[in-house]
Amino acid sequence: MSKLILVRHGQSEWNLANRFTGWWDVDLTEKGEVEAREAGELMKARGVLPTLAFTSVQKRAIKTLNIALEACDRLWIPVTRDWHLNERHYGGLTGLNKQETRERHGDEQVHIWRRSFDVPPPELEPGSTFDLADDPRYAGIDVPRTESLKLTIERVLPYWEEAILPQLGKGETVIISAHGNSLRALVKHLSNISDDEITGLEIPTGQPIIYEFDGTQVAGERYYLKDS
Repeated sequence: MSKLILVRHGQSEWNLANRFTGWWDVDLTEKGEVEAREAGELMKARGVLPTLAFTSVQKRAIKTLNIALEACDRLWIPVTRDWHLNERHYGGLTGLNKQETRERHGDEQVHIWRRSFDVPPPELEPGSTFDLADDPRYAGIDVPRTESLKLTIERVLPYWEEAILPQLGKGETVIISAHGNSLRALVKHLSNISDDEITGLEIPTGQPIIYEFDGTQVAGERYYLKDS
């Protein structure tokens, strides 16, 4: 049986500041680094040691992965970084304080933007502060202007099927260090969660979630490594 380890990055600077982050590249806080280290220490203590790693191209996920791998003596394993595992793009909400946005647009509208399955936030204006069209990480990529959870799933799942699932079929123990919504996309697929239910699922920072696989098929329910 192979294992899949899902880890949401540790607390970021904009998690702490209560700002919409999305594709904008922010760093971990000290607490976030501690969460990442504790995730790696837990993997080592439980004997769940990854042999392959995947992450996004955003530093909060990359650093979480590196810190966790160092803590479990696995910095040497192959790592693939790919934008398909990036966080959901929050469009024109990027950088805004969440509470101030509620006060301006109303709780109901902000809840729809944040938690509906298929309604994206307003698009990011071209050339605005948080426009990443010229970022070298995304050269040749049509950077989205906004994304719903549905659109996030539509870019995450093909990458999962093509790049990651075959490795589990070979018996690898795979760790994915990513983001709340890109991991929500995977959990929805792997646990067969409905469109309505997935929007309410919270994935905590720095807490490894485990799926066991028999070949390329999920074997049993997901669980938190701390509960094993």
